[in-house]
Amino acid sequence: SGGFDHKMIEALISWQVSATLFLTARWIRSNPEGLKIILEHQNLFAIGNHGSEHIAAVLGSATIFGVRTAGDEDAIKAEVIGGADAIQKATGLMPKWYRGATALYSPEALPLIQSLGFSVAGFSLNADEGASLSAGAVTERMKRAHHGDVIIAHMNQPHHPSGAGVIAGVRALLDQGAIFTKLETSTPVFASLDRYAL
Repeated sequence: SGGFDHKMIEALISWQVSATLFLTARWIRSNPEGLKIILEHQNLFAIGNHGSEHIAAVLGSATIFGVRTAGDEDAIKAEVIGGADAIQKATGLMPKWYRGATALYSPEALPLIQSLGFSVAGFSLNADEGASLSAGAVTERMKRAHHGDVIIAHMNQPHHPSGAGVIAGVRALLDQGAIFTKLETSTPVFASLDRYAL
């Protein structure tokens, strides 16, 4: 569930930077103040579905990066629908995009998620490795972004140093002339199995 990095979101608001924020039902329950701030700035922020309980859309009983896997298709469906229902109840909005925990999927999961009405969101630049990197490392990664990159970073770990790196990285990209957009302004593309599957 994590917390809410006020400094990061306040920087995006101050600089009028658009982003798609993927929320779990757990995060929504734990962060009403953060959700309120996000909803006050719907011109900047789109909300994506990150699942109900942050369970990876992977078949079997293994864990990935310490994250529990769904195990079977019924559990994947419950995770996706549970996340969407929580977002709709809390915001009145139905998300279009889904990004599963760990961003890894069993091949069977991708068409299942699509059949539920969601496009699977991937990324091309991992800025913070799950908020585990130093501020300097995050900033340097972000500075290497190219036109069309989808950057992933985490706003749910306010006590980790990576958040300051995201702020500095966004500022550096803005200074280079970068324009940030929400995923909803792009055309949803079903993720290719060779890139995202386990």
